[in-house]
Amino acid sequence: MDYNGDKVWKKFLRSHWQMLALIIVIGVFAVIGAIYVFLWHVGQAQSSGLVPVLLGSWSMGHFITFMLHLIFWEVVLVGIPILIVFAVIYTQWWKKLPDMERTEYRRVHLFGKRTKRSDAGGGLSFLIFIVFCILVYLDGKWGVAFSTWKFDYLVYTYIWAVVWIAIVIGIPLLIGGSLYLRYEMNK
Repeated sequence: MDYNGDKVWKKFLRSHWQMLALIIVIGVFAVIGAIYVFLWHVGQAQSSGLVPVLLGSWSMGHFITFMLHLIFWEVVLVGIPILIVFAVIYTQWWKKLPDMERTEYRRVHLFGKRTKRSDAGGGLSFLIFIVFCILVYLDGKWGVAFSTWKFDYLVYTYIWAVVWIAIVIGIPLLIGGSLYLRYEMNK
């Protein structure tokens, strides 16, 4: 049975449309659950005093604290339960597939090939944000309300975060590149 990828996908969807529908339903419940947890956390954060009610009174410390708490509750109340449910359903379904069908799906890489990612995936943006937070802390503006910040401060601090990353990453790259070129030229 030699199928190309499209034919195998059509066969897969024809045979297992109920599983696809179940995965979609689980995804919809996960999104709805995440929205409810977010709204619950917003209310709890304000009523417990974790963050100020007025957005202009927020500081970088409030923002980071709010986000860390939000990530924790999203993972605990939505992420882990959905992951467990999905893993149990998927493994039970995969075990029930006939061996021939299972090997065919593996052979044509139905669920994707395992390859290295070629893009950064947003890691650089996250790194810039971390350096930005460090610079805000070092400037003494960690607990200062955002409403007192000037737009220039925000822009220049962000630019300095990019410059510091360029220095920290660029100098070793420059040294390594120079050594590599020297080595290649001396061959």
